[in-house]
Amino acid sequence: MKIMESVELRGCSIDELIEICQEIGLKRFRATQLFQWAQQKAVRTWDQMKTVGEGDRQTLSSHLHLYPLERIREQRSQDGTRKYLFRLNDGETIECVLMDYARTISRDRHTVCVSTQVGCAVGCAFCATGLEGFRRNLSVAEIVGQVLDITHYVRQEDPDFQVTNIVFMGMGEPLLNYDQVLKGIQLLNHGQGQAIGMRRMTISTCGVVPKIIQLAKDNPQVGLAVSLHAAQDEVRNDLIPMNRRYPLAQLMEACQEYSQITHRRITFEVALTSKNARRGEAEALARLLKGQLGHVNLIPVNPVEGTGMERPDIEQIKRFAQVLENAGIPVSSREERGGDIDAACGQLRRKWEGEL
Repeated sequence: MKIMESVELRGCSIDELIEICQEIGLKRFRATQLFQWAQQKAVRTWDQMKTVGEGDRQTLSSHLHLYPLERIREQRSQDGTRKYLFRLNDGETIECVLMDYARTISRDRHTVCVSTQVGCAVGCAFCATGLEGFRRNLSVAEIVGQVLDITHYVRQEDPDFQVTNIVFMGMGEPLLNYDQVLKGIQLLNHGQGQAIGMRRMTISTCGVVPKIIQLAKDNPQVGLAVSLHAAQDEVRNDLIPMNRRYPLAQLMEACQEYSQITHRRITFEVALTSKNARRGEAEALARLLKGQLGHVNLIPVNPVEGTGMERPDIEQIKRFAQVLENAGIPVSSREERGGDIDAACGQLRRKWEGEL
């Protein structure tokens, strides 16, 4: 690896760090130390790396960047969810969410909802993120950094805290930043880092067909969630503009291929509004998913200023789910978390950036 000014420590694998250390004349073992300090212990400064001598720290810091995310705001929900607004090194901002299930049956589950882009180019009709458009992709270090910096802040209150699950369902379309997301997954999975199991990480996509198939081949262990939201092209075109490029027939063919390669069940996410939570829509969805290895997750649409969409009532949701169950389609309703701080599905948005 030819050392460049843009190399970020948090985005490097151990092998890359070994190569860098060799190039600048440091011992090979320093690479493993660096990786553990950055990825496992989530340190935010070079001075915190106590097992690395001061001279070596100075040498390393002149060749590697350590850019922790700057916490601008942390909001806490009544249900224990925390939403973070982080400023990146170039001044851009992102939001990400920690869903803490300590008060529920899953007491040992701590899930981080990670963002992969600044803004989003997809522009789904019910999502706040796309309202401000797309700014740029996140680097590997910025993707991983969300998990590391949340870990750092929570450990100030709970030294034993450990993130157990990752969902790439924050700001942006993960499969449009494919290489960075996959490398981030590898770093978060590494045994000398956060050691989060592959099967405890899930990528959510609106339907980037070529990348779904590529993901099946590159990493069949990570989970896949597809933001389906409609069973007919004319409806889905309005909800998810990406459908005009990859219509339902292509998407479902890719999902079939994904399941054949991975033998993994896909989660199909369906946002329900007061208008689409109807029997006819449920029946169309049942027909579309017949024979597909998957599970439907119903998501009552969350309030987002500017979308004009309203959520259905409980009875509508139950009737929709019953149609799917009667057709033999596994179905559940997503547990809403963080709605009181705009941290629920579809609500991430830097709308108060100017107030800071």
